[in-house]
This record gives sequence, C-alpha cells and structure tokens, in this order.
Amino acid sequence: MLKEQKIITSNSVERAMLKVPREEFVWPEYKERAYEDSPLPLGKTGQTISAPHMVALMLEEMELKSEQSVLEIGTGSGYNISLIAEIVGNSGRIVTVEVDKNLVGFALNNLERTGYDSYVEVVNADGSMGLPPNIPRQTYDRITVTAACSVLPVILKSQLKEDGIILAPVGGPFAQRLVKIRKGEQSRLTETTITWVSFVPLRSSYRQWN
Repeated sequence: MLKEQKIITSNSVERAMLKVPREEFVWPEYKERAYEDSPLPLGKTGQTISAPHMVALMLEEMELKSEQSVLEIGTGSGYNISLIAEIVGNSGRIVTVEVDKNLVGFALNNLERTGYDSYVEVVNADGSMGLPPNIPRQTYDRITVTAACSVLPVILKSQLKEDGIILAPVGGPFAQRLVKIRKGEQSRLTETTITWVSFVPLRSSYRQWN
C-alpha cells in the first residue's frame, strides 16, 4: 500500500521494510497491531514507534546509500535504525543515541534478537549534544532526529559532512515541519520543508519545552 501511495519510491527502502520484522520492535502488548499504519506507545516511556508511512517517508528523504555513516537521535525501540542498517549495510558506521535507559535496554534486546546488533552502536546519552558530545567535527553523512525539536541543535549541523543530510521534525509541541537540511560546499546549509508532522518532544538538556 505504501508503494501504491508513492510513499515508498526506492527498491532499497522497499526491501528493508519487507525484511525487518516490525512485530519484533513494538511493545509486547501491541504485537497484533504491529502493521497498523499508526504510531504505537512504547510502554510508559512517553515515546512511540512511528507509523509505517512516516518511517518510510523519512527513510526515502534521507537518501541512504551503502557505506555511509549515520547518526540517529532517538533510538526508541530500535526499528528505524534497523531499517537504516539494512539499507546502509555493515560497511558503514551506524550510531543511535537514546536518553531513556529503559528504551536503550528494550532496543538492545530487539536488535540482538533480530541480528542487527552487529551493525548498530547504541549509546545511552543526550543526543541533542551530538556524538561525540559538543565536538563540532564533520563526522556523519546522514543525521536523523526522531523526536520533535523546538530548535534544531547547532552541534548536529556541525557534525554533518559536506553533501550530508539532516532530517528532523522542528517546531512546537503539537505540530512540526519535517525539515530536510543539506550541507553543500563551504558548509553552506539549505533547508526544505517536506511536510507537517506530529512527533513526541525530544528529551534533552538542550532548550526545549517544559
């Protein structure tokens, strides 16, 4: 259905979404609803696993390729980073950062069970500070933020390589623009709004909502 709706447009995203078992990444009580096209709660953490159409849309907009280095802010259940790993492969560096210790444990278990733990590095930290924290070094080809930012942290822009892409929901606590930022020559940034979205807020020490 996502392909018919032209949300999935590439073979790489289609293959990844067909291969990665979403039911292994939802909270246990929601396994029967794993393939509903809606976000599902991750226990009592206040976080969710995004709806399949939103996951697919963001994967397509990231323009992922093999051997890239990718940073994800907001691991959640580990589903999105597993899809990224499936596309990029084990020749790239794939890092995901999660501030909630309970979700880190949940994601690690899911990644180990499905075999993606050998592709993915999971870090328990404040992802809004970048990785390594607060070091403005161009490290990643792609950066994706899976929770809403009131303002996109500057450190993430500085950790993006030339010709790199950042994808993040930016705006208020109830509705945000899904922003795609591309870094060109001489670190020039261009920004495009993809669509309007509604994500749970990013939990961080960076300036966010109360």
